[in-house]
Amino acid sequence: HTCPNHEKTASMILRAKGYEVYLPTYKARRRWSDRIVETPLPLFPGYVFSRFNAKLRSPIITTPGVVSVLGFGSEPAPIPEVEIAAIETVLRSGLLAEPYPFLHTGQRIRITHGSLEGLEGLLLKKKSDWLVVSVTMLQRSLSVEIDGEWIAAV
Repeated sequence: HTCPNHEKTASMILRAKGYEVYLPTYKARRRWSDRIVETPLPLFPGYVFSRFNAKLRSPIITTPGVVSVLGFGSEPAPIPEVEIAAIETVLRSGLLAEPYPFLHTGQRIRITHGSLEGLEGLLLKKKSDWLVVSVTMLQRSLSVEIDGEWIAAV
């Protein structure tokens, strides 16, 4: 975990120390007064991925910009290789990728666009392009095909 806006500096220093570092970025489009510019930004702001021996993490923690090593209590917890590989695959694909709020089963959601705009419920299941939600005001559940970008956590 890094200080906000220090991911690039921390990753460069860690790399210079000899560590394998991964800082996934996406292209954000920013409008300037005279043009649109694509700027690379961290896909996971505040985080840099690195391989290192968990028992020898002092050189990591003392790196400028690094706040902590993620884990449970005092024990570091590695990110599963399959998750890192999935991020790399998506970014190599050339498809549009950008940060998206993490939604989990059981979370309250609100539909923000379309004919169901304003409806609230619980996210019960995520699969492809449809969601199963529980609509509190009806005390019923239903499945509905909806664009995943049309929902927001409550």
